[in-house]
Amino acid sequence: MKGLQTLVTLLVTSLFVIAAHAAPPEGKGPHHKHAGEHAGHPGKGNSGKGQGGRDRDGHHRDRDILESLVDAGITAAIAREYARGAGFTGYAELPPGIRKNLQRGKPLPPGIAKKVHSGAFLDRLPRHPGYEWRTAGTELILVSVVTGVIADILYNVFD
Repeated sequence: MKGLQTLVTLLVTSLFVIAAHAAPPEGKGPHHKHAGEHAGHPGKGNSGKGQGGRDRDGHHRDRDILESLVDAGITAAIAREYARGAGFTGYAELPPGIRKNLQRGKPLPPGIAKKVHSGAFLDRLPRHPGYEWRTAGTELILVSVVTGVIADILYNVFD
């Protein structure tokens, strides 16, 4: 009986030792620095999305983008006055599905906006280096020339 008790104690102890030395699955656990990088495949795997809006360094991507954008520097009401004075009225609204894709800090969807070319109207709008004014439906949009990201949207300017 004493031999059986010793054997059971030895088995239970060995199970605890094995569990204590076991490593978490690959890519899991606090000591794995680059969870998305697998051996021989750097950069593959989780690109950082799904991390609560944070990148690998813990920064909030959307907030960082929004903070780096400029403000239009004009209200929609004043821009509407300028547009009416230049004869830009009666534009059709964008379809709801396309309009909801216009968001500050997001890329301008391709093919829906036109550059503002009118001298009288454009000359009255604030100028921001690296940005240009575009129209989409009844909206006036300030867009980064380099990235195509929407910096600001003035709604119902051309109604």
